[in-house]
Amino acid sequence: VFNMVDESLIKNTIKANEVTPQTARRLVDHLKSAEEAGADAILVTCSSIGPAVEAAQQFLNIPVIRVDVPLADKAIGIGSRIGVVATLPTTLKPTVELIEARAKLAGQEIEVVSTLCEGAFQAVAAGDTETHDRLVTAGIRALMAKVDVIVLAQASMARAANAIPEDERTVPILSSPQLAVDATQAVIRKL
Repeated sequence: VFNMVDESLIKNTIKANEVTPQTARRLVDHLKSAEEAGADAILVTCSSIGPAVEAAQQFLNIPVIRVDVPLADKAIGIGSRIGVVATLPTTLKPTVELIEARAKLAGQEIEVVSTLCEGAFQAVAAGDTETHDRLVTAGIRALMAKVDVIVLAQASMARAANAIPEDERTVPILSSPQLAVDATQAVIRKL
């Protein structure tokens, strides 16, 4: 197990408000480097660059797991009204699109209701986790009455969700980290 981090991928995506060809190429370079270093499988943990992860698979001979695919699959297995909470528009759009695509693939009719927690990402980037968590928690609570399940579009939001007591959760609140690790382990076991 080894880890590669390149914060320029998310920074460039946020700046351009989309995954640019340059960012996608850089991602492919990193994935090829990991493959050449001996990786058996790769888990990419940034939801904002998810579409580039899927496109990059064609250039690799090992499985590449998009962090939010197991999350999307679990959500569509729970209900047809799916809430998506995000702190970045660059994560919200690809997460909603992924859930819709996975539902279509599964032959399921769904409705996605999304919320962007304005200012939360900027707060956490400035070190203000309290404001981030308050904004995310408010976004989650606002969606609870409207949906069957809530998807946190970014792994970093899980801490905020944990602030909502179990007895106040009227729907399941899903986060990607453990689901993605479990899916990656399943892929590796099959190799």
